[in-house]
Amino acid sequence: MKFPYSICDFYKLITNDFFYVDRTNRIPLIEKAGEHLLFLRPRRFGKSLLLSMLENYYDVAKASEFDQLFGHLAIGQNPTPKHNQYFILNWDFSDIDPTGEPREIRQRMHDHINGSIEKFITHYKDFLDYDIQIHNSNALRSLQSVFAALESTPYKIYLLIDEYDNFANEVMMAASNRARYEELIQGEGALKAIFKAVKSGTKGLGIDRIFITGVSPVVMSDITSGFNIAENIYLEPEFNDLCGFWETEIAEALQQIAISCKLSTEKVTEALEMMRVFYDGYNFSNEPEALIYNPTLALYFLKHFQKRCQYPRRILDTNLAMDKGKITYISLMPNGGQLIIDALDNNHQIVISELSDRFGVAEVLQTTKDNQFMVSLLYYFGVLTFDGYDEGGDLILRIPNLVVQKLYVERIQEMLLPKSKDEAGRVVKLFYQTGNLQTLCQFIEQSYFKVFDNRDYRWTNEFSIKTAFLTLLFDETFYLIDSETPLGRGYADLTMIIRPDMRQYQLLDFLIEFKYVSLKKAELSGEQAQKMSLSELNALEPVKEKIAESKTQLNNYRQNLLSHYGNKLRLHTYSVVAVGYERLVVCEI
Repeated sequence: MKFPYSICDFYKLITNDFFYVDRTNRIPLIEKAGEHLLFLRPRRFGKSLLLSMLENYYDVAKASEFDQLFGHLAIGQNPTPKHNQYFILNWDFSDIDPTGEPREIRQRMHDHINGSIEKFITHYKDFLDYDIQIHNSNALRSLQSVFAALESTPYKIYLLIDEYDNFANEVMMAASNRARYEELIQGEGALKAIFKAVKSGTKGLGIDRIFITGVSPVVMSDITSGFNIAENIYLEPEFNDLCGFWETEIAEALQQIAISCKLSTEKVTEALEMMRVFYDGYNFSNEPEALIYNPTLALYFLKHFQKRCQYPRRILDTNLAMDKGKITYISLMPNGGQLIIDALDNNHQIVISELSDRFGVAEVLQTTKDNQFMVSLLYYFGVLTFDGYDEGGDLILRIPNLVVQKLYVERIQEMLLPKSKDEAGRVVKLFYQTGNLQTLCQFIEQSYFKVFDNRDYRWTNEFSIKTAFLTLLFDETFYLIDSETPLGRGYADLTMIIRPDMRQYQLLDFLIEFKYVSLKKAELSGEQAQKMSLSELNALEPVKEKIAESKTQLNNYRQNLLSHYGNKLRLHTYSVVAVGYERLVVCEI
């Protein structure tokens, strides 16, 4: 079994016998959905491979290879009448450099389209009687020449456009690009003119079907007056898994790896649990039980697992790490930082009335943005996903998995952690190995609490304390980390269980419960709290009450963890009580 990490060429996958999860049974549904379709998914989620599959299915020049490519797949058993009935025209806007002056970008766009037409001429030379003329400075004139050539053939064009919103993604990350982008989409701007020409091509000139992929609907909103024919299918339940893997498909791949690596059934179960925590959890239709795995991350894990017969040490593929820039972008908006922090809190639901799907770059770049807008962008970026509806019928969104949670944690660290990361790393490593939580608490008192005193954010009770610990302790290389873990009838504040492949190292498992006592409740001023010894703080009645409450909870949680993991746990349990934002009291239980 060969896993095709980062390979998005369907022909290569099939002819070279790579691992391929069959989605060809959706082709009839795609045909029924409409003739001009827009399909959105986060970056690196398999959109290009989807387009490549459609290209190979509909390409008239590959009719003789249909059985080789599709005979063993679902659609090969019951193909639609449209298979191998089209000329394919491919545009990939991610190939176009969006930097520089508008006239330079315009020429690159024309060069790209002309290049695709040149490939079109070569690929279909045996089907064309009319010579297509390439106009170097005007690709739309070249496109008209293509239309003219079609008149002498019985075929029409299936236009595939990948990463149609590449320009918008760039401008959203840098406000200085706004003028350049607006010149491309306003009036007769180059990008708008291209889509206007495409629309015109659907009026009997030769373009019969269009399939467009991208990340967000930003560009489509900006060019609506020039291209108002696209039907959105990205929220339809039948296309939820058009890109992405089901857990059953992951499990089958793991079974094959286990055979080649001579691994036990228990190891397969363990690997599946690992992948579920880190890569599962995406839902693009808000239908219950519709969770799918990120395909790029899953293939990254599977390829490494097959090659080494062990899990990758780095769970987060570096090609996905750049998505943190999208979280940073949102965090810099007014109230955006608080939204990023709230998303990390499992007790705080991220709720919007509906997903925004009609906004352009003007809205993206305006100073003030509402919560619905920011949450919608985080959804399109793939760092929030659907999680059902609340009692009022509004949408609930959440962080999909532990890999994405890491991106949030890293951004919150940058927002809140002073320039003392080396010191933080030292005390955290000490805690992992020895369970010395007091040193870590002292670091938080001296660093994080100073940030809390300058509250730019809405900090609340235990969650603010938990956030400080979580952002420091989060380490997916060594731990399976969970916040508000369901254990029995309660929810543990923070569990840190050593990854099964990391138990060879001198590390400990942790279970921590956080409590908060206000200065008013403790009848102290901030200055008084800072001067008190730990024994004096422990003797405070409100602190003793919180520790007693924690002890009951932790004993219950500990039993549940031990029953699940058994004797392999090296479990240490703690109650951490914050007295205001001045002091932390630790009690190992």
